[in-house]
Amino acid sequence: MNELPDGLHEFLTDAGWHDAAIDPMPGDASFRRYFRVAKFREDRDGGSTRAMLMYAPPPHEDPAPFLHVARWLGANRLRAPEILAADEAKGWVLTEDFGDDRMREWLDAHPQDEDTAYRAAIDALVELHRLPAGPFGAYDLATYRREAYLFTEWYTRHAGIDADADSYAASWDEALVPLLDRQQPGITVLRDYHAENIMLPHDPAHEAADPARQGLIDFQDALVGHPAYDLVSLLQDARRDVSEDLESRMLAYYTAQAAPDAGFADDYAILGAQRNAKIIGIFTRLSVRDGKKRYLEMIPRVWAALERDLANPALAPVARWFDENIPQSVRAANGRQAA
Repeated sequence: MNELPDGLHEFLTDAGWHDAAIDPMPGDASFRRYFRVAKFREDRDGGSTRAMLMYAPPPHEDPAPFLHVARWLGANRLRAPEILAADEAKGWVLTEDFGDDRMREWLDAHPQDEDTAYRAAIDALVELHRLPAGPFGAYDLATYRREAYLFTEWYTRHAGIDADADSYAASWDEALVPLLDRQQPGITVLRDYHAENIMLPHDPAHEAADPARQGLIDFQDALVGHPAYDLVSLLQDARRDVSEDLESRMLAYYTAQAAPDAGFADDYAILGAQRNAKIIGIFTRLSVRDGKKRYLEMIPRVWAALERDLANPALAPVARWFDENIPQSVRAANGRQAA
């Protein structure tokens, strides 16, 4: 995968970056590829200007949604990367480079800044939720269903569990249908808002990352939905341990600022369970279909959050299905691995 894609040099030349150095970056769970590019300035300092190049190759990927959401976020003063050049038809996008400091790694190195970084991430959500919803599709029942069904389509099937998919679907309808009314009129949901998709750009005055400044990435799947969704994505992070104490404090911090409607705690649990069931299915698919075995290591963390969500009475139908269909030995084994 270190071979440069066809058309890269032509795109950079058209964008005015013909002499740029190109550094491939590690990939993610999609077909997208990323490159850091740097062109050297002819000035007294002899420094360089950097940018991020994304290749979203058709037909597997389409950069148009990313560009659409990025421009909307920027127009509303949220910190999406500036678009420097794009060729949607060929899958090329050149953007501002936020640097190397993701919230995840920053907190690994600076655990004392955890509250500061999470409050800043929630501040960004509060600002987003105060805006009228963007011009995006609806996070509707069909979408919630399709995502939740990934659990039975991939996890139970490949774990050799004989689960009742029809009653699984019915249990989710019982939990989700009442939530749909409560999410009206809806806010913009970024859908993958967590510590690996939040950047901490350098503070120009101090040449260091600032945990109170947040840059957003990986938001191309934005929809109009419930304000609890991105919050649960952040606080029940599939890729980073978030303590129950921190989750509780940050929920209180969000609630104090946003004053959500009654029933928000129930909806947070419902969407947490829906998202976590989806992620378990996706991580299984990444392992089975795509050979990305490392994602299996994250399932116990996700499963532990799912179990906490299922304890909420608003999820009684779904919890009952898990009791009847998922062997206690499987649940206990996942719990021990997450401990």
